[in-house]
Amino acid sequence: MIHKIGFIGLGTVGRYMALNLVKGEYELTVFDANDSVMQEVAAAGAKLAASACEAAKGRDLVIAIVPEGDELGPLFFGENGIFAGIDGGTILADMGSHSLETTMKLSEECAKKHVQYLDAPVWGSKEHAVNGLMTIITAGDPALVGRCREPFSFFGLNTIHVGQTGDATKMKFIVNLVQAELVQVLAESLVFGEKMGFNADKILEVLDTRGVASPLFHQKGRAMARGDFSRSLALKYVNDQLHMVLNATRLIGLTLPAAESATKVYQAGVDAGLGEEDISAIIKVLRK
Repeated sequence: MIHKIGFIGLGTVGRYMALNLVKGEYELTVFDANDSVMQEVAAAGAKLAASACEAAKGRDLVIAIVPEGDELGPLFFGENGIFAGIDGGTILADMGSHSLETTMKLSEECAKKHVQYLDAPVWGSKEHAVNGLMTIITAGDPALVGRCREPFSFFGLNTIHVGQTGDATKMKFIVNLVQAELVQVLAESLVFGEKMGFNADKILEVLDTRGVASPLFHQKGRAMARGDFSRSLALKYVNDQLHMVLNATRLIGLTLPAAESATKVYQAGVDAGLGEEDISAIIKVLRK
C-alpha cells in the first residue's frame, strides 16, 4: 500500500497536484528549486526536502514532473538527484513531457537500480490541476498502474493505460500536437475575423454553438478576447513539445506540414519573449 510519496517539480500544474495529494492521508515530501512554492505546499501540510535526493529517499512512490531541458539532468542524475536517493522497489511515476529518448533512458536507469518505472505524462492545464481533473496517460506494467490509481485519483480524473514503456510518451506527442494546432487555428480565426470587422466575443459566440465548439476553444478563446495571458500552460513548453513531435516524425520518416508550420509560429512566440506567458499568447504573434 502506498503511504509515503515524494513529489519533485512544483511548477504550474505540479504545485496543485501536490496540494491535492495533501488532501489524502499520505506522508507527502516535496522538492522544488522555488522556495516560495515549497512554502505554499508546506503550509498545506507537506514536508519539505532539501533536495530531490531527499524527497525520493524512503518513499513508496516518487512522482516527478520535470520538463525536458537543462534542469532534468541534475534533478534525476545529479549528486543530489532522484537516482541518488531513491530505493530499490520504489515506484517512480515520471509525469513530465519528455522525448522518447529521455523516457527510455530513465526507464533503463530505473532497471539498473531495481526501481519500478512508470511512464506517466500528465495532460491538463493549471485549472485542471487545481480541480483534480488531470488526465494521466500511463504505459508499462499494468500492476503498477493499479497500485497508483488511488493517489492519482486525488489530482486526476482519468488514468488511461496505453501500452508498454514509451507508449505513453508517444501518446503525449499526439495530444501536444493536437492541442497546439487547435489553439493556433483558433488564434488565426480570431485575427482573421477581427480584420473583417468582428469582435472576438461575437466570433466565439458563433463558434460555441455547433460542430467546432470545444472546452479548449471556449477557454483559450475567452482568454484571447480578454487579453488575459496569465500562465496556465506555458507557451515555451508547448514550443518544446512541438520540437519533440517533429523529431519523432523524422525518426519514422513522416512529414506533417501543419505541425511544421505550427512549430515555426510557436518558436516565433518564444523568440518574441512570450515563452513565460500562456499558450493563448500565440495570438500576439499573429496580430503583428
